[in-house]
Amino acid sequence: MHDANESRAALGNRALFPELRFDVYANHGSVSPLSEPVQAAVNEVLSAQAREGMGIFPAEVERRERVREQFASLIGATGEDIGLVANTSAGVLAIAHSLPWRRGDRVLVFRGEFPTNVTPWQQAARRLGLELVWMDAEDFRLDRVAAMEQFEQHLAEGIRLVAVSAVQFTTGQLMPLEEMGESCRRHGSELFVDAIQALGIVPLDVKRMGIDYLACGSHKWLMGPEGVGFVYIAPQRTDQLEPNLAAWISHEDAFEFLTGAAETLRYDRPIRRGARMLESGTFNNLGCAGLEASIGLIQSLGVTHIFEHVQIETWKHTDHGSL
Repeated sequence: MHDANESRAALGNRALFPELRFDVYANHGSVSPLSEPVQAAVNEVLSAQAREGMGIFPAEVERRERVREQFASLIGATGEDIGLVANTSAGVLAIAHSLPWRRGDRVLVFRGEFPTNVTPWQQAARRLGLELVWMDAEDFRLDRVAAMEQFEQHLAEGIRLVAVSAVQFTTGQLMPLEEMGESCRRHGSELFVDAIQALGIVPLDVKRMGIDYLACGSHKWLMGPEGVGFVYIAPQRTDQLEPNLAAWISHEDAFEFLTGAAETLRYDRPIRRGARMLESGTFNNLGCAGLEASIGLIQSLGVTHIFEHVQIETWKHTDHGSL
């Protein structure tokens, strides 16, 4: 089914959205409409669960592994670096409350950001005695060179972590992540990125950009159902995280007691290390099914081609005139 749908996917063509009632819909940066393949994938799982109940569990566990790999492929990572969470906010909260903070640690945040990438850091600062340092995201649009100089100065004065969105939600400003990552490495700071306004439309490479942590949800440019997201944690950062938000699925061999002997029900199993430590409870199977279909379409088109298409169309419909 996916191969046939992927062959129908084309840039600038809305054939996979026959029910969309708007003549023009460019608001994927808010909540994307769902394509026919996404709806079909969700309906397939609904029907399967109606027929099989718990019998769908093994297939859905395999799907989660595939979705992890899809997420990883979009950011230049591996599936082992990916943890599935409910949404971007859950990912930000997980990192904010799992780092081994020291009182007085400084976190650089940005005015103008969507609150998802501010409020959790404020709460961590209040609870743990951190200091928030503020910059204006708009400065990077008005004078990028001057803004980067100010950014560099803040890091030189001691910043534990920088929390920034890849794309600013009010202006569409693409933040200079590669420059920021290079500066963070030079000063021993860590870089956290909220990618929900970017992933699926903007090429991202966590290794090249020096990103230590990244969180993203499913319902914007990934064009999937709401209620699925992921966290990326760079391999060199995994050992320092603390399992402050761990729950039953966070354990190693978490499902063994469901099929094994009575003595396999134990509470002393080690907590998994890395991003999967943050997977705590029941998964959204419907969301994963829809998202798998949607990312498959995105991969068939190629994020680089999508980005180029959007840039060209944006240029054509501004005062710059036609190309």
